[in-house]
Amino acid sequence: MKLIAQGAEAKIFKKKDSVLKDRIKKSYRLPQIDIKLRKSRTRAEAKILIKASGIINVPKVIRVDDKKMTLEIENIEGVKVRDLLDRDDEKLKRKVCQELGKTIKKMHQNDIIHGDLTTSNMIWNDELYLIDFGLGKISIRIEDMAVDIHLLKECFRSKHHIHWVTYWNEFKKSYNQEKVFNQLERVEARARYNKVS
Repeated sequence: MKLIAQGAEAKIFKKKDSVLKDRIKKSYRLPQIDIKLRKSRTRAEAKILIKASGIINVPKVIRVDDKKMTLEIENIEGVKVRDLLDRDDEKLKRKVCQELGKTIKKMHQNDIIHGDLTTSNMIWNDELYLIDFGLGKISIRIEDMAVDIHLLKECFRSKHHIHWVTYWNEFKKSYNQEKVFNQLERVEARARYNKVS
């Protein structure tokens, strides 16, 4: 196995045809709490992926190991959307942002919140795949959907700042959920207020 990524919550290993997500032990937490949290988050992510797989493109769950707190999933080959949006192919970039809008709309209409909608958690290989649902949850709250797309908008603005408005507008056209956009305005107003105070 080869370590290919490490975040605050997990180490990601590449196996032959799959990816293994190993939740990291946190020494600052009480051992009983740490085990319980890691176990429940591993199970929750697997459950969300299984639900999402009937709706949008996500990696298939291969195995969940409660004792080791690992989640083995299908390896998705392709280009991270983060890198694709830095290329010169304007037509493809617009298409990807439109697909992103349709995909996230379907996901939200089925009460799935991703929790970390950045272009690093999206892969393109003639179709769009969302990956890393480690912060995901099931929710019917419009607020949670608005926060989800607020993070995507901030990602566009900070990581793809030259063309971010174009990407956001393409996304908005195909996401097209007025209730969520109205709530997004309130989320952004709170964020501005917090920066000022």
